[in-house]
Amino acid sequence: MLGISCLIMSITGCVTAISTNIWMYSLLRFISGFGRATIGTCSLVLSTELVGRKWRGQVGIISFVCFTFGFISLPWIAYLNKGNSWRVLYLLTCFPAVLYSIIVYFFVHESPRWLYLRGHKEEFGRELSSSFFEALFIDLEKNMSVSASRDLDLYSAVRLLIEKGWALRRLMTVVLIGFGVGMVYYGMPLGVGDLGFDIYLSITLNAISELPSSLIAFFLIGKMNRKGSLFGFSLLSGICSVGCALVEGSEGGLKWIQMGLEMVSFFSACTAFNVLLIYTLELFPTCVRNCAVSMVRQSLVVGGALSPLLVALGRNNSLFSYGVFGVCSATFGLFTVWLPETKGRLLCDTMDEEESLLEQAHVVDLK
Repeated sequence: MLGISCLIMSITGCVTAISTNIWMYSLLRFISGFGRATIGTCSLVLSTELVGRKWRGQVGIISFVCFTFGFISLPWIAYLNKGNSWRVLYLLTCFPAVLYSIIVYFFVHESPRWLYLRGHKEEFGRELSSSFFEALFIDLEKNMSVSASRDLDLYSAVRLLIEKGWALRRLMTVVLIGFGVGMVYYGMPLGVGDLGFDIYLSITLNAISELPSSLIAFFLIGKMNRKGSLFGFSLLSGICSVGCALVEGSEGGLKWIQMGLEMVSFFSACTAFNVLLIYTLELFPTCVRNCAVSMVRQSLVVGGALSPLLVALGRNNSLFSYGVFGVCSATFGLFTVWLPETKGRLLCDTMDEEESLLEQAHVVDLK
């Protein structure tokens, strides 16, 4: 899925460079976006299922760090290419992804967890024969006696998420949080041009502010409390976004304060984005994990899809853009209080295992 998705995205991106009209261009962008939609989910879930819990958080954050470096490169590629056709920009950004698709096909391992749950025991054994998966095997061997393929044979992942009350509550909670975070994460770079700064400089500053959020998450994810971190960064992002709207129209030094608030808000949204996806990975068992992470990513994108409309409304009054961004991020971030903490916990593979953990936690609470 990862290889095919990336190939669809990159090839249609390259073909976009020869578009002859707006309808051809729009169709190719739609197909490219269709392919791109699953790349983040696939790479995140696959990479974290290849390692044990000791490195799970750090490995998950690596994809965010790489994404940030890609983000930083875009304004510079655009700046160096500003004298050329936009078609060249598409080729420069999409052709490397074609090469990546080939690398994925030949060198990326399948998830042993997924193979085991699907009943591919021979392939599962071959993957675990590599010392690379030694840490993962320590996690898996405790659950080898569990008949894990039954749920996947009888139910789809979506049906499992809907039928189980605890899973549906968790899913709805992280989806709402993702919607609020997504508005800020995708909306801030779109609206930064309205602050009166050079567009290349503004995007570069935003990209640079995302880098420390990824690095902080990489080094501290093993120590970070998921629940408190997500709540705190969502709230901080919302407060700074509202503050950015309130200083609208200011000049001189106050204008830089507005830019500073925008960067802090974006930084907090980036960190909340990273923590939310790692948190979602740990909240759901392997049999539904890919589906749950996909839904959370879609909620982030839905928030991002609304942000251009708000940015357009906020050109005359930032309360309609940055103000709404901030209120949504802070309000939906409050829903974090309904989620359980997952720091340092083993990944479950089946719904039964997750429910067993819930029962154990309930017994402890009663005591």
